[in-house]
Amino acid sequence: MKERAGSAGGMAGQRRALMLHAALELIVKRGYADTRIAEVAKRAGTSQGLVIYHFKSRERLLTQALEYVEDRWYAIATRRMAAIATSAGRLEEFIALMCLPEGGDDAEDSWLLYLDLWAQSARNPAVAAIRQKIDDRSRETIRSLVLAAQAAGEFAAVDADDFAVTLSALLCGFVVPIALEDPTTEPSRAFELSMQYASDRLGFRWGGRRAAERAGGGGGRAVQRA
Repeated sequence: MKERAGSAGGMAGQRRALMLHAALELIVKRGYADTRIAEVAKRAGTSQGLVIYHFKSRERLLTQALEYVEDRWYAIATRRMAAIATSAGRLEEFIALMCLPEGGDDAEDSWLLYLDLWAQSARNPAVAAIRQKIDDRSRETIRSLVLAAQAAGEFAAVDADDFAVTLSALLCGFVVPIALEDPTTEPSRAFELSMQYASDRLGFRWGGRRAAERAGGGGGRAVQRA
């Protein structure tokens, strides 16, 4: 019985993930406001009733899809940063993951999701709550990294809260031109400018190697999920 229950739970989880992924693809293609449960069900190869069973409402489906992609991004980012020995290297990895594409063409990696998120959050309280959670998480990740580095004597004694707010705003500010493929703000340039700001402010030397190693085209958020 336990094995069968576990198998059923695994299948339900897979179906739920398919629905979330279908919702993300449609948000990228059509926009948050124009994504419908019927279309999500069709793309996921399931019924509208099953989508409603799992998510209760269209709004919950779409907001949970945004939470889903953010949780996956941070799981990969945390694992990658944990494998790097220096604080400067971990910060570089975080900024690289935000700016530099790695050849993926997945809806989960698209910055268009975040353009839609910000646009909808001004008028939709549920989306606004997700936007606040995402922004708080980004700032706290940067803040914690800086405080740990300062305790180890690796970064200068700047205000970690102010630095986190500024760097997070800088990275978010690059999202629009990157997502819209503005030729004056290519991902590699956004990465280099962000790293120059971080290294100057935190007092560590940066050699500028990562951009050359990881440069590429496209406007997606840089996470390979293979």
